Amino acid sequence: MELDPAALSIPDRYKLLIGAIVPRPIALVSTLDAQRRTNVAPFSFFAGVGSNPMTLLFCPATSPDGSEKDSLANSKPPAEGGTGEFVVNVVSDAFVRKAIATSEPLPHGSSEFDAVGLTTAPSRVVRAPRVAESLVAFECRTLQVIRTNPGAPSSGNIVLGLVVHVYVSDTIINAKLHVDPAALDAVGRLGGMNYCHTRDRFDIPLGLAALNAP
Repeated sequence: MELDPAALSIPDRYKLLIGAIVPRPIALVSTLDAQRRTNVAPFSFFAGVGSNPMTLLFCPATSPDGSEKDSLANSKPPAEGGTGEFVVNVVSDAFVRKAIATSEPLPHGSSEFDAVGLTTAPSRVVRAPRVAESLVAFECRTLQVIRTNPGAPSSGNIVLGLVVHVYVSDTIINAKLHVDPAALDAVGRLGGMNYCHTRDRFDIPLGLAALNAP
């Protein structure tokens, strides 16, 4: 099957993206608005960018009417009307249902923390709180927002953040800063309503050695 994206509907393009780009880590992004009201929402278009400086990104799509979702409105730079800060909280199996429940469209200004029973914890550097249940949280200052189709329905936005502080639970990390994947027990997103665990793991050496690995 050969497909021309321009000939597909927006939902069909989305279906292909989330069905084929798998598994995807889930960023549970917490922010504050200008009135210091909390917001938290999950995003699976999320990735690390680089380690020098330490940067990451998440991609909140615009709403079907072209308006900005709260996470984007809150995290965009102050010059664009936002606070310029956000926290990416890693989602573990222990609270994945609460994390996914934060995707519920609530009235503007309502707190998803309260609605789903998640707990706020103070961040060290940014004003937005982290999610207390999360074992890893990246506090970020927004460097830039890249809009792929500004104001268009369901268009993409890349929020690029500089990591200014990292919280890691002592229960999952050792003195060499190696994170124990079993203890983190992260959950990944697949297509539709499907998710996956990270419990089936195997080692492969890098480079050509991978070809002869057992």
